[in-house]
Amino acid sequence: MKLTFTDLTLPAHKKESSLLAYCEKKLHAPVKYFRILKKSLDARDKANIRWVYTLECADEEISHPVPVFPQVVRAPRVVIAGAGPAGLFCALRLLDYGIRPVVLERGRAVEERAADVENFKRTGVLDPSSNVQFGEGGAGAFSDGKLNTQTKSPYRRDILQTFVRFGAPAEVEYLGKPHIGSDNLAKVVANMRADILGRGGEVRFSTQLTDIFLADGKLRAVEAGGEVLEADDLVLAVGHSARDTFEMLLSRGFLLEQKDFAVGVRIEHLQSAVGRAQYGSGYAAFPAADYRLVSHASERAVFTFCMCPGGVVIPSASEEGGVVTNGMSEYARDGANANSALVAQVGRADFGSEHPLAGVAFQRKLERAAYSAAGGGYRAPVQLVGDFLAGRESYYFGEVKPTYACGTAFAPLEAYLPQGVVGALRAALPDMNAKLAGFSSYDAVLTGVESRTSSPVRVVRGEDLAAAGKKGVYPCGEGCGYAGGIASAAADGLRVAEAIARKYL
Repeated sequence: MKLTFTDLTLPAHKKESSLLAYCEKKLHAPVKYFRILKKSLDARDKANIRWVYTLECADEEISHPVPVFPQVVRAPRVVIAGAGPAGLFCALRLLDYGIRPVVLERGRAVEERAADVENFKRTGVLDPSSNVQFGEGGAGAFSDGKLNTQTKSPYRRDILQTFVRFGAPAEVEYLGKPHIGSDNLAKVVANMRADILGRGGEVRFSTQLTDIFLADGKLRAVEAGGEVLEADDLVLAVGHSARDTFEMLLSRGFLLEQKDFAVGVRIEHLQSAVGRAQYGSGYAAFPAADYRLVSHASERAVFTFCMCPGGVVIPSASEEGGVVTNGMSEYARDGANANSALVAQVGRADFGSEHPLAGVAFQRKLERAAYSAAGGGYRAPVQLVGDFLAGRESYYFGEVKPTYACGTAFAPLEAYLPQGVVGALRAALPDMNAKLAGFSSYDAVLTGVESRTSSPVRVVRGEDLAAAGKKGVYPCGEGCGYAGGIASAAADGLRVAEAIARKYL
């Protein structure tokens, strides 16, 4: 007999093993099968914080069937440009159907890439082809590894199980807010690559897609790494910072359109302060606290994004002369600070042009302004929240010390952000403080500029997922405007792989 329990609660101080005893009581027999389907922390009542479970159990062994994929009749030559989550998951699924793709990655393997990122932090010398934005694993490889799991997506469980299969913690499958951690994510990505190679796929590093050749609106070949490769299909999983690729696509007649995104800063607090605000005085007994806030205190929506408990703000530039910030946490989330993007929506009216790449130009302008405001050398401009709200410059840090590794310099947000964004952030901070005590505390640090929250363009595609008017070319993932994070990019990679496979079954 198999039983499923939903909304099963467990006081935070109780051990999870007590759930087994509960199941045995309900089954009237020893438990031989036990599986947690979902686990989340309910902290709405700080005096009674509880874990909430959905689980299934049985008094007999239960095995889950392994999916079997039909094999293509004729294996096409498929090239995937980009080895981020969209590209990697696309490659894995194509292999399931018997299609052996060639994966092109402009950056380096994740192990070498990590060394390049550390070198940039230490010396301020940027490698434009291997950094936080470019390289195996994509931009998400240097993040918290958060998996916003799209509860309505049919690919949700498949994605989570795949991450676990390649080395992510088992709890990723069932936590309400699963995260892998940057330290674990690098190992997972390397394991995915090994599987692709082991099943006959190919991965080429330091090999950038530079041209696409079409005849009569159909793909014929691509140019990458100075070589022309014949191809039946091309997957564009290039990431949101592939600005030169967007320019190439536009020059080759692809239909690109502007897309709204968001810009702002990273905000840092003491992690202990966030824990106390969320869980009360006993915060140390719980996982590192996070938050997600939205404000409509002005006409422009402001929200927090990519919150990293116990993490650091990282230098994320991919072009010379520009400062870009992002956030990351390792699996333990045990750093002194919490950080999150604090951003306001921007769109066509802010870009000042109808050109499809006007959003790219807008990003670049802010990044260069931030570089200049901090005096160069990839230092980041910083300001205390209290001084920002009071309209004055900062001169010293309080309890919160910035974690940005390339150094910082005091500069007001007005020096690099548009006035409309500055005004929206200034209105939002007190509003958010009413929702999370201490959010607008004087000593909290604002570090700029957070400019790459998502792609500023969309490469238009049709219902068959192929690019408009370009047969055999498939815009995919966050870079082409069809995802917003690791899990959704992976899901789009799976969708595109299945669309390609269907043509050859």
